[in-house]
Amino acid sequence: MDRAEVETDDNLLEEQGSQQIANDGPNSLMGEGSPEPTGTKQAEQAEGIFEVKESDGNDDEEEEKKEANKISKDMYYNYEEICSRPFTTPSSNIPENLLHFSHSFGYDCRHRANLQVLDEHMLAFGAGNFLVLLNIHSKEQRYIQSCSNGGIGAIMVHPSKHYLAVAEKGSQPKIIVYEYPTLKPYRVLRGGTAEAYSCLDFNIEGNLLASVGSAPDFMLTLWKWRKEQVILSCKAYSQDIYRVTFSPYDSGQLTTSGSGHIKFWKMASTFTGLKLQGELGRFGKTTLTDIEGYVELPYGKVVSGSEWGNMLLWDGGLIKVEICLKGGKTCHTGTIKQFALDEGELLTIGADGAVMSWDFETIDTADCKDDSGLFEMEPMNRVVIGRNVSLVSVVKSPVPESSIWFAQDSNGGIWKLDLSFTNITHDPECLFNFHAGAIQGMDVSGSSHLMATTALDRTVRIFDFVAKKELTKASYKQGGTTLRWAPHMVKNSEGLVAVGFEDGVVRLLEICNPNGVRVVAGHSDSTATELHLKQAFKPHNGQVTAIAFERNGNIMASGSADCTVFFFSVGECYEPIGFITVPGCVCGLEWSPQSHEQSTLLIMCETGHVLEVPAPDLEQHRQDTGSTYRLQGLPTRYYRFSSIKSQIKRDAEVARRQACKEKKREEQLKKLKDLGKVPLELQEEEEEEDKEELPPLYNPDPPSPLFCGFYSQPGCFWLSMGGYDSGFLYHCEFSKQQSEDPLKRKDHPFAFLPIQGADDPICTIGFNSSRQLMLCGMWSGGIRAYPLELNDQDLTSMQDYWALSVHDNQYGHVQQVRWSFDDQFVLTAGQDGNIFSFTLHTGVNELNRAKVPSLRDRTELEKVAQDIEDPSGYSIEMAKQKLEQDRALREAEQRKAGRRRRLATLRGHFQLLLEKNESLPPHAKLHPSELVLDHRFHEEAERQTAQRIKEVRRELAWVEEKHRIGLKKLQQRFWDFLVSEPVTVTAFKNQNRISTYRLLDHSHRLQQKRQHGQVDELGHAEPQQHHRNKADPVSLKGDSPDLAMLQPCVAQPGMSKLAGRQAEKHRRAAEKAEKARAKIQKRKKEWADLYNSKPNLNYEDPEDVQAIHLATENMGDFKLKTAKDFTVPEHLRMNAEKKKVQLSTLEEKIYMQKLEMNTRVLTLRDSKVLVLSELHSQLQRLQEVQEHLAPHQRCLLPTLPALLPEEMPERKLRYNRSTLQRYGALKAIRTQVRGQEEDKWAKDLLDELWGEEETQPYTPTPTLTPSPSTHTDTEQANSELEEEMRRVEEIKALHLQDTLIKQMEEAVCYFDAELCLLRHDKLWLDVQMKLADLRHITLFQEWLLLKDFEKRENTLQERLSSRLQEQTDIRSKLQNCKQQLELKRSDIAKLQEKEKAIVSAFHASLGENNKFADFLNKVFKKKITRAKKEKTADAGQDSNEDSDEDSSWDEGEDEEDSQSEAALDMSVCPPNCDPELFENAVQLRERHLDIEDQLAEEKKSAENLKKECDSLTKKDKVLQSSLKAAEGDLELFNREKQQKLNELDMVVPLRLHQIQLVSSGVLQSNLSAALVLNASVLSSLQKRIEELVLESSEQRDLYRQAKQRHITLTHEHKDMEAKIQELDTHCDQLMMMKFGKLVDLEALLTLSGSSTLEEERRQETLIQERAHIQDLTAWEMKVTKARKAVLEVTQQHTERLWLVNDLLTEQRVLEDKLDRNQRKMGTRIQGQRCGDDEELQRLKELVKTQAQEARALREEIRLFAHKGVHIQPPPNTLLSPRTSSNHPHKLGKGHPSCRKSTDY
Repeated sequence: MDRAEVETDDNLLEEQGSQQIANDGPNSLMGEGSPEPTGTKQAEQAEGIFEVKESDGNDDEEEEKKEANKISKDMYYNYEEICSRPFTTPSSNIPENLLHFSHSFGYDCRHRANLQVLDEHMLAFGAGNFLVLLNIHSKEQRYIQSCSNGGIGAIMVHPSKHYLAVAEKGSQPKIIVYEYPTLKPYRVLRGGTAEAYSCLDFNIEGNLLASVGSAPDFMLTLWKWRKEQVILSCKAYSQDIYRVTFSPYDSGQLTTSGSGHIKFWKMASTFTGLKLQGELGRFGKTTLTDIEGYVELPYGKVVSGSEWGNMLLWDGGLIKVEICLKGGKTCHTGTIKQFALDEGELLTIGADGAVMSWDFETIDTADCKDDSGLFEMEPMNRVVIGRNVSLVSVVKSPVPESSIWFAQDSNGGIWKLDLSFTNITHDPECLFNFHAGAIQGMDVSGSSHLMATTALDRTVRIFDFVAKKELTKASYKQGGTTLRWAPHMVKNSEGLVAVGFEDGVVRLLEICNPNGVRVVAGHSDSTATELHLKQAFKPHNGQVTAIAFERNGNIMASGSADCTVFFFSVGECYEPIGFITVPGCVCGLEWSPQSHEQSTLLIMCETGHVLEVPAPDLEQHRQDTGSTYRLQGLPTRYYRFSSIKSQIKRDAEVARRQACKEKKREEQLKKLKDLGKVPLELQEEEEEEDKEELPPLYNPDPPSPLFCGFYSQPGCFWLSMGGYDSGFLYHCEFSKQQSEDPLKRKDHPFAFLPIQGADDPICTIGFNSSRQLMLCGMWSGGIRAYPLELNDQDLTSMQDYWALSVHDNQYGHVQQVRWSFDDQFVLTAGQDGNIFSFTLHTGVNELNRAKVPSLRDRTELEKVAQDIEDPSGYSIEMAKQKLEQDRALREAEQRKAGRRRRLATLRGHFQLLLEKNESLPPHAKLHPSELVLDHRFHEEAERQTAQRIKEVRRELAWVEEKHRIGLKKLQQRFWDFLVSEPVTVTAFKNQNRISTYRLLDHSHRLQQKRQHGQVDELGHAEPQQHHRNKADPVSLKGDSPDLAMLQPCVAQPGMSKLAGRQAEKHRRAAEKAEKARAKIQKRKKEWADLYNSKPNLNYEDPEDVQAIHLATENMGDFKLKTAKDFTVPEHLRMNAEKKKVQLSTLEEKIYMQKLEMNTRVLTLRDSKVLVLSELHSQLQRLQEVQEHLAPHQRCLLPTLPALLPEEMPERKLRYNRSTLQRYGALKAIRTQVRGQEEDKWAKDLLDELWGEEETQPYTPTPTLTPSPSTHTDTEQANSELEEEMRRVEEIKALHLQDTLIKQMEEAVCYFDAELCLLRHDKLWLDVQMKLADLRHITLFQEWLLLKDFEKRENTLQERLSSRLQEQTDIRSKLQNCKQQLELKRSDIAKLQEKEKAIVSAFHASLGENNKFADFLNKVFKKKITRAKKEKTADAGQDSNEDSDEDSSWDEGEDEEDSQSEAALDMSVCPPNCDPELFENAVQLRERHLDIEDQLAEEKKSAENLKKECDSLTKKDKVLQSSLKAAEGDLELFNREKQQKLNELDMVVPLRLHQIQLVSSGVLQSNLSAALVLNASVLSSLQKRIEELVLESSEQRDLYRQAKQRHITLTHEHKDMEAKIQELDTHCDQLMMMKFGKLVDLEALLTLSGSSTLEEERRQETLIQERAHIQDLTAWEMKVTKARKAVLEVTQQHTERLWLVNDLLTEQRVLEDKLDRNQRKMGTRIQGQRCGDDEELQRLKELVKTQAQEARALREEIRLFAHKGVHIQPPPNTLLSPRTSSNHPHKLGKGHPSCRKSTDY
């Protein structure tokens, strides 16, 4: 934001006021015919500063002016006088009505708010320099010409619909208010902006008009438009303003919005007049956005749109809330263009083509509940207008109670919308459809009044400009960029149009009547005209910029932005010839006319390059079958434009100087000739003038763009340039030297023609058929007509011209200007989207109508042309090169296939030879090495194989590393953090099984959480530090020597003069009295302690009070969390962090429980492995035993179970090379069989691989080989011994067999029992884990809920903490302040004691019957002005003291002058008064005044501290209330949080016996009213009931006992009081009997020490008297010295009195002499009089000086009478100064005589 904008925002602008209009008339700013403001006035108007002219005092003249300047209500302007007219060159024969406006075929649909409704039938919009009034039903148009020749800036309809305001563009544009429907100019407003208006608005009453200008001033102006007065004016902003509106609720408020801002304005009445205040909206956290639309709400709120589609609610210059859809979605997709309030609903119009209605009340009261700043709501209704619709603005129909709106579509449409949102709502209707955006191409038919246009809106349209209607249109997927109607030389070209598109495609479109009859367009239905695609081809890769047909119609050329020009042969089918490349983007193509011998093409590029190529040879093209369409060897001539404008300016400057020089030379020669002198010095002067520098030569970089050109003669052409070189037509010629590089050429035009009217470049040029009238389309949107002579190729007759502003002068550059085939119509197309038609002044032949060509005979038989819809498709050249590449690839593949076949044949022959060699006998066989023709072939093959293997490995290295990293990541993600994978252990004999829990590594994450929780807890538990500011107490200096004199002296032990027996007696008496006093004090203290320990009648035990209070509060409070008034105790309050700690603790417990169970299960699995190992060894041993047994004695071998795969899941990750090989084999088989993708069967393949591994048992069962029986051999007989031994061995074997089998069975049974027990434990743990999971879910839900509340809780907690901190600080300050106040009060008490001591000392010094007591009292009590005591150095103190002393001295003098001379002077000791007593009174007065000053300062400080304490107390009360409010808010928040927590569902598994909610012995089906309690809690509550019953009985017993005790103590108390009364009476009787009166026994006990005190006081008095005598002696010596000094001063002042007497005598003598000299002055001459005056002045000064000295001496003499006063000599005295150093000690520090010697 620049400084000017800030100043505009912060400062109020002055009022222009009605006085200016009254004094200067309605045309004072910019009247009709009045000169335009220049210089300072213009600058002041641009800055918005308007002064109010004051009256000259002639009231009659002012009244006459006011009457003359009043604008009549019935006054109208003449439209013919104010509207802009064509310009013609003066003294030319060109008629003013050369061209007459006929019709407008376009619509500037992208201009903001370019649609207004005048009545139910008429629409209004701006089109270039015309205002178009369009009838909705008849589609007729009416036009109003602009008056500023710049275009239409904005239009606005009056609320009454009776007026239409049109704000224009141009230099000092006007605002013209037309009356409707007469369209008479009613008011003309001038001076509102410098160049153009951007928006307008009437207030709701219609009496004010607001306008905003565009760059450069951006002026906001408020008008009283009926009086043509400017009320207020100021700069609105420094960037573009899109909209300005008055508030419908307050006409004194306005709003403007635009680029990156919104501003709120207010008209305020101040004492200087009406002011305009602007407040810029602050976006805050919201992203800065352009604001297109907004609407004012009641109470100053504003709703605006944004670029991203949300609504912004503004309040007080700030964004209150951003409104979006639910879920955070934007309201519109894109910018919100406009808002409207209609019948309590808010309508939003978006660029996405949607209209939504919103509830007004919801938006008005919207507020954000969190820090996001978003408010979510849904629209009430929504309608999408249509596809590819982008709304800009809408206006409502003026019909009462109508719901019809008219919408402006930036894609070229005007829509009629029914926004009633009911069941009978009509669908949106497109009333009119135009081109959207700039018109890129336009051309006319050569045989009919038809016009074809195209634009980037992807449409091609055909118009009949005679019938003023659109015939047909065709839409495509890409925008059109250029268009050319085929000339009549082309066969069947009557309806053929060539259109170029932005994707490089050229389409040939044929216009025809499908009915087969040539019809008149003006009398036939528009549906009778169709556009057929004849052919489509893509010659370019960039947008097509130009198309031209050769003069004979045989060749068509197209140019493109891809720097190529393509040639086609014209025929029934357009065949490509070839292309050439050019140095830049092609901007124009021009074939040579028939007058030229050779047919050549002039190619113009935007970079300033011009090429000329001859037409390609068609015969050579037909024979050329190359691989590319690039034309080689085509002769080309190049021209590169080089700027000569700077040279033209230099030549003009040289000519101007030469003319001036010649004129000056002639004048000088004439003067010299008249004087008769010889002109010798003229040559030197001319040489000096020639030294002046000429304008430098300049070449623009980058070069100026080339706009258009045309042939003049063979090899010569005219060019129109833009940029720096605009303003001329350059005549150029191709150079004969064409060998230079085209990119480095620099060719200069050989002639030029200036274009009148500054540097407005020509964009396009068109000639009529006779080439005698040249039309130029200008960059500024105007057109020019130049009459030419016949065959004037050099344009020598191009002098006079006719000009008219047609299109918008800012962005309406004229793209094309065309003549109709009969030269009766002129058509223009501009970048503002407007197409205008004009007729020549000669009129139009009404018989000629546009005729549409009929359908050709063979059209139906022809194939439908294939269109090119893919914008990325191949161009013609790329397609040919692709075909050539494909052909080369096919040939290469064919050659490869032939060689492969040959190799296969040779391999077959070689295989046959090998077979024959194998069939030969060994001696005839050939060794394999003999079959090798050359071993180098084998070595080379092996080397190549090794090289390929190396390359393959290098290529697969990345894949290998990728898979390795992937495997590592998978292991880290799924395996490394896995503590235990599910392991299932099964029993041997039954189906019992137990599984482990799947556990992740929880310890590391849990530790991090715990640390985080500890950090958070520490972070929340910040120690509160209380900083106490200890105030320094007032540092009172130690008692001065003066005050020490007033304090009683304490006698030292060594100073006592009592000795001997008397002293010992007094000492004993004193000790006895001291013991008595101590005993009395001890008794008093005991009585005081006793009475203090006595409880008050209303005393209550604090513990009992607290217990009663707790019982009262909790009575009836069952602590139910579901209660609405439940207060969460401090220790039970929960937040997200504490809940997170609970979650972590629960997770840790779950983890530890599962980990312990997993450990037990894995231990059981390991024991099973050991059991299996033991069973295996036992089975082997059993087999060995059974080998020694007969078969019939052998028991069946038990079957050994194997470990199941789920018992050893870690085996899945074990792999080796064989595993990988099996995986590869399975993968190959699966690929061949199924042919599926890898990701579909990879998982199945892994499962199959693991299945194969699982079929292999972990512990294979050994196969038992039966041993040969020893009992089968019956033939061998054993001996008895051997038989006995065999039986013993058999018995042992049988026993061992049974033992082994039993051991195996026991091992199995023992393992199954362990598994069963562990399974039982795990089932119980599963239940507990399930409950823990449910608890975890509940805690997690609570944590999520608390997380949502965390922000609000932190905010409230921070608020409470801040209040507590503030309260702590305030109370600390208050405590410090109170301490300081107590110190101040103690200091004040001390000072008051000192003051009393001084007063008492003064009265003691007076004694009794002192006759000067009254006088000394007055001296003591006299208030004198004293010097302020500074703590700075003495050097800086003197100047302050001097000023105070002088003032006090002067005041004393005034008082003395006012008093009578007989009165006593209080500064002098009166006669017969003791001087020491007087001096003592003065000193005590000084000390008393010092004490009073200190006391005043202390009281002032104490008062300030008291005020500060009061202020802090008030702040503490305020903080206490705010603290209570914060605690209340936090309590309400905790209740709300508790209620939300109560709403969470909690799963509690219960059994039937645990449910006690029964009714009539039946369990209720609805348990919603039941309360779930813990069994322990319920038992404790029941036990507590019994305890309370017992406690109640105990308390009743205690109460009875206490009541009886109270009665007993009451009786005892009465008895004791009666006894005390008797004892007091007896004591008094004894005292009267002994002393005769009632005495104080305590005083009697202390009388023994009184004599000792008296003696000590007497000794102290003697010591003080001796000290006082010494002090008096010292003071007498000082007085003697002072008297001597006074005597010396008296002598000095006597001498000065004599000097004063002499001076007075001399003065009288001089005065007499002066009188005599004055009487003789008349006789002296005038010259001597001057000297006498000087002497007289000198003498007067001398007299004044002497008089001052005399007055000073008199004052000193008068003061001399005062005793003890030191008198200073007067300044500049003639006597030598004398100093005295003995006197100042008798005067106070502030006395005037206490000055340094430098004062003399």
